Amino acid sequence: MFKSVAGMCAIAACALLLQACAGVPYGILDAESETVPDTVYRSSAPSYEVTPSARWLTADRRPVPATLQLNDDRGPASSRIRRPFKPLAQRSLWNRMRGGFVLAPAPVDSRRVQRELKWYLSHPDYLQRVVQRARPYLHFIVEEIETRGVPSELALLPIVESAFNVFAYSPGRAAGVWQFIPATGRRYGLKQNWWYDGRRNVYAATHAALDYLQALQERFDGDWLHALGAYNAGSGNITRAIRKNRKQGKPIDFWHLKVPRETHSYVPKLLALSRIVRDPSAYGIELEPVADTPVFAKVATGGQLDLAVAADLAGISIQALYMLNPGYNRWATDPNGPHYLLLPLGSVGRFTQGLQELTPAQRVSWQRHRVKPGDSLGQIAERYRTTVGHLRSINRLNGTLIRAGSHLLVPHAARRNDAYALSSEQRVKRVQARVHKGRRVEHRVGEGDTLWDIAGAYGVTAARIGRWNGLSVRDVIRPGQTLVLWLDKGPKPAAPVSVRSSLPAEQAVQRINYVVRQGDSLSSIASRFKVSVGDLRRWNESRLRGKYLQPGQRLRVYIDVRRQSS
Repeated sequence: MFKSVAGMCAIAACALLLQACAGVPYGILDAESETVPDTVYRSSAPSYEVTPSARWLTADRRPVPATLQLNDDRGPASSRIRRPFKPLAQRSLWNRMRGGFVLAPAPVDSRRVQRELKWYLSHPDYLQRVVQRARPYLHFIVEEIETRGVPSELALLPIVESAFNVFAYSPGRAAGVWQFIPATGRRYGLKQNWWYDGRRNVYAATHAALDYLQALQERFDGDWLHALGAYNAGSGNITRAIRKNRKQGKPIDFWHLKVPRETHSYVPKLLALSRIVRDPSAYGIELEPVADTPVFAKVATGGQLDLAVAADLAGISIQALYMLNPGYNRWATDPNGPHYLLLPLGSVGRFTQGLQELTPAQRVSWQRHRVKPGDSLGQIAERYRTTVGHLRSINRLNGTLIRAGSHLLVPHAARRNDAYALSSEQRVKRVQARVHKGRRVEHRVGEGDTLWDIAGAYGVTAARIGRWNGLSVRDVIRPGQTLVLWLDKGPKPAAPVSVRSSLPAEQAVQRINYVVRQGDSLSSIASRFKVSVGDLRRWNESRLRGKYLQPGQRLRVYIDVRRQSS
C-alpha cells in the first residue's frame, strides 16, 4: 500500500496512462483504396494476462505486469514483452524504434538513398496514409523485433513491401504486408487454402518474415543488407552477385553488387525511411504519433466461428474484425484452424465470456439441404460458400457421389454476402464494380484452360483478366471456376467452355439441340458432352420448367469438339 503523496501520484499517473491507451483510435482501411474510411473504433480499458512480475496498479487496482503475456502458442520465450512500464511522456513508439536502429548507413554520396529520400519527402501525404495503416500492427511488430534482438529498421520493411496494405497482392503472387509468395509462405508455416491465407495474417506472417530474415542473415554471415536484398530478390541472386564480384576482385558489400532493378532500390528505400524516422524534424516532416501500447490480443476460438458472430461478441464491426484478421478469406474461420482471432484489447473479456455461452449451433449456422436431381457436391458447396472437402467431412462421405432425395448437413453464413465486406469474394466484386466500360461476360474455366488461352479467345490480356478477378497471371485456375471479363466490343462467344486448342474458338464450339431420352438426367447429359450441370441449367433456363426432365424435351447444348474424343 502506498503511504506517500508520491505513491498516490504514481497511481493516478498509471490510471491516466491506461485511459489514454484505451482511447487510441485506428482507421478501418479500404482494401482497394489509398484512403481510410470514417469507421474507427476505440478499445476500452485493456485487460492483460498477468505474470508474477506485476508491479503497477491500474485505476481499479488491478496489476499491470512489467512483462505482458501475449498468449503466443510458440511458448513464453517468444511471446513476452520485455520492457518496463514507462511514464506517458516517454511512451512514443517512434522513440522506442529509434533506440534499436543499428543498420550501417549508406555511403554519404549514395544517389540511390538520396533519390528515395527525395521521393518520400515530396509525398508527405503518402507517409501519413502508411502510418495510419500501420497503426494497428506496428506495436506488435516492434515487440517481436525487440524480443529477437534484430534491427528495429525491420519494422519499416512492410512499408517498402506493401505500404502496410494487409490485402496487398502483387503480380508475382506475393500477398500480405510482408509480401510472401506461396512457396516461401508454406516453407515458413503459412497455411494457404480456400478458407484462409496465412500470408495475410499479420501475426503469423510477422513471425514467419522475421524467421526468414534471420535465416538469410545467418546465410550471409551476419550481413543485414545482403539479407534484405535476398528477401526481395531471392538468396540465389545475391549469392551469385557476391560470387561474381569476389571472382573479379571487386568489393562484395551490397552497394557494389549487381542486383535486379527492383532490389537496386529496395534497400535504399528502407534506409531512406529509417533516416526520416530517426530525425523527421531535420527533413521538415511531422510523423503521425503512434502510442507505445498494445492494440490487440490473440484469443482462442476453440473451433470454426462465423465472423459476423465473432464481431457481435467482440462488440465491433465485421470490417474492423477483418482488418485485424485479414487472413480469413471467407465468412468464417477455417474449420481446420488456425483457431484464434486477433481482437482489440478492450474487447477480449466481452468476447471470451460470450464465446463460452454459445452453443455449437450458434457458432456456425447449419441447414439441412435436400439433394435435387443433377446436384453435385461442387454446386452445393458453391451455393453455400463452403468447400467440397468440408461437406464430405461433415457428412462423412467417402467420395463425391450423392443421391437425389438424400439430405446433407451444410454450414452457411449468418448474414448476407455483402455483410462480409472484406471477404475475398466481396473484395473482388468491389474491384469489378468499378469497371464501367464494356460488357460483362462470365467464363467458366474448362479442363486445361490457362489465363493466356482465355485471354486469346476473348481478345484481352491475361493481366487484365487477373486484375478483374483478383488473380496473378501465374495463379492456377481450376476447371469449373468462373471468371468475369469486361469486353469492349464484338459478339458474345457462343458459350463459356474450354478454349485450349490450336483451333480458333469459334470453330471449336458448336451448338446442338439434344432430345431428352428415357432415363436421362442433367448429370448424365453433362457427363456425355463434357460440360457442367450448371452450364446446362444456364443455357436452358426457359426450358427447365418442371422438376424432372421429360422424354422428347429439347435442350440447347454448347459442345467443344476438341474435348469430345478424349
